[in-house]
Amino acid sequence: MTRTACITTPIYYVNDRPHIGHIFTTTLCDAWARAMRIQNCDVFFLTGTDEHGVKVEKSAAEHNVTPQAWADTNAAEFQRVLSLFQLTNTDFIRTTQPRHERQVQAFIERLQKSGALYKGSFEGWYDEGQEEYLTETRAKECEYKSSISGKPLVRAKEENWYFKLSAFSERLKAHFESQPNFVQPSARMNEVIGRLREGLQDVPMTRTNFTWGIPMPGDPGHVIYVWIDALFNYITALDYTDASEKNPRARYWPADWHVIGKEILWFHAVIWPAMLMALELPLPKNIHAHSFWISEGKKMSKSLGNFIDLPTIETYIARYGLDAWRWFMLTRGPIDATDADFRAVAFHETYTSDLVNTVGNCSSRVTAMIVKTFNGEMPADIENGGTWPARCQQAVTDWQKHFAQFQLTDAAEDAMKLLRDVDLFINQTEPFKLAKDPAQRERVASILGQCLESVRIALLLLEPFLPQKMSEFSTLLGMPSDAPWNVRSQWGYLKPGSTITKVALYPRVEIAKP
Repeated sequence: MTRTACITTPIYYVNDRPHIGHIFTTTLCDAWARAMRIQNCDVFFLTGTDEHGVKVEKSAAEHNVTPQAWADTNAAEFQRVLSLFQLTNTDFIRTTQPRHERQVQAFIERLQKSGALYKGSFEGWYDEGQEEYLTETRAKECEYKSSISGKPLVRAKEENWYFKLSAFSERLKAHFESQPNFVQPSARMNEVIGRLREGLQDVPMTRTNFTWGIPMPGDPGHVIYVWIDALFNYITALDYTDASEKNPRARYWPADWHVIGKEILWFHAVIWPAMLMALELPLPKNIHAHSFWISEGKKMSKSLGNFIDLPTIETYIARYGLDAWRWFMLTRGPIDATDADFRAVAFHETYTSDLVNTVGNCSSRVTAMIVKTFNGEMPADIENGGTWPARCQQAVTDWQKHFAQFQLTDAAEDAMKLLRDVDLFINQTEPFKLAKDPAQRERVASILGQCLESVRIALLLLEPFLPQKMSEFSTLLGMPSDAPWNVRSQWGYLKPGSTITKVALYPRVEIAKP
């Protein structure tokens, strides 16, 4: 039976234009989805847009359009970006779609019937930018300012429906104890556990000071809080009001990974699992909360001119190619607990050292020697691979383990180390010198055959990171990308006599002058 795999981005708020943060998260998920697909998994990769809330309502009024028209315009831009970056999502969920709104109301009705909701009043601190309520303790910790925007919190008083989050405290603690890797990286898990120790307060889940949202079932004066509405997207995209085998999408839940930014960890690691517990539905298997990008050593700011927006990103792609952009995101990005610095010089140096000097040079070097020495035919290896089959198998095994644990940087290194080992092997054995001696022809054939097969496997492992040029390389070797994983990942795919063409994957690029 084909293994299923499911990964999600957060859904992106339509009041924000696409920028490096959105593209980074989606690229992480895309690489994971591609890695699962080449292992012949049945993958569901979800992204989308979050379109309700008071900020959308206000922005639409400022632009003299309806909230729906404002949402439509910005959602279309996010969808365009997915195509521009060749991101391979399965579905794009919008919270204004009838399929989402209908199911959210159905799930809220289930919560009402379960006794997990009650009506009460709220008075406290509110972060308008994040549309998030804060306890007095949390407000004091951040000096009564938004931890994201830095703007002052506002005092709010409102009648709300509440979700009994406090009732799930012990179940959540038990879950974290039994699943110590539920939240990754570990620093994020420690944050969540630390906050849990402070105690849980019930969560307001409706608003009455605006109308742009999903009406509360049975109480139309209340609108479902945008954050509660948004979290449901992960299962409304799967039509999970019907979790039976009759629903073909139900097989993808629970998700393997929710990939998010660290600023929305609490919603995903605590509130969302508690709601699923109340609904008696399975919890996601893992949550990965990455850190933020800064730029040239400073927090990104439009006023400082260091904001990495879409036009800026497009200039990098035009100069270096889409593979180069993906590589920098996936190997130098803030995937774990530390923020990452986007620097133009670092981008150029990474492209040159990794893609030109390692991936490009190693593949070009080996194929060029085969073309020159063996007229472009795969040579026969009388040594049956020597030590290389075992080394390549270990790289494949490590790569699979690292992807399963969402350790993408380590997975990339598994492939790069193999290429560096090939380069070292060539420098040690010097087939270019041995080729001058006819008596050494069989030895040269074995060396180059072993090198090319090792390069082939390394570049297979790089496909999720560098899909454009790795696909090109596979095509040149006559290796279809839809071949079974157990064929592509095993030693010996290239047969003696196969036609080999010299490849040139990544050209040198001069660094742009300021």
